[in-house]
Amino acid sequence: MSEKLTVVTTPAAPKAIGPYSQGVASGSLVFVSGQIPLDPATGELVGADFGAQAERALANLAAVVAAAGCQLDQVAKVNVYLTDLARFGEFNEIYSRCFGGHRPARAVVQVSALPRGAQVEVEAIVVR
Repeated sequence: MSEKLTVVTTPAAPKAIGPYSQGVASGSLVFVSGQIPLDPATGELVGADFGAQAERALANLAAVVAAAGCQLDQVAKVNVYLTDLARFGEFNEIYSRCFGGHRPARAVVQVSALPRGAQVEVEAIVVR
């Protein structure tokens, strides 16, 4: 028998800007869709500053994780997409503050572009 899929949604993260869900839970897993640095209240990009964008993307990710009834220390895997890999070190500092001592498995890749002109996108798999 297949597991039931449950959509995870929260007003504390931006609404999906396409035909997808903020997150989907199945059994003990939660899959959080890529979060870009949109302000949940306005749906607009938070600005051109990379640091502010990284913080907002991670805050959006944390909001979806919380909406699934989980915490960041339950995140097992993170995928990060940067439009400029030269920002890797700066991103690591912000990421470390967000996750504290928790160290999920992670991949970071450079991409040519992200939706809405974002500089960073973050997605995750959570074990609940």
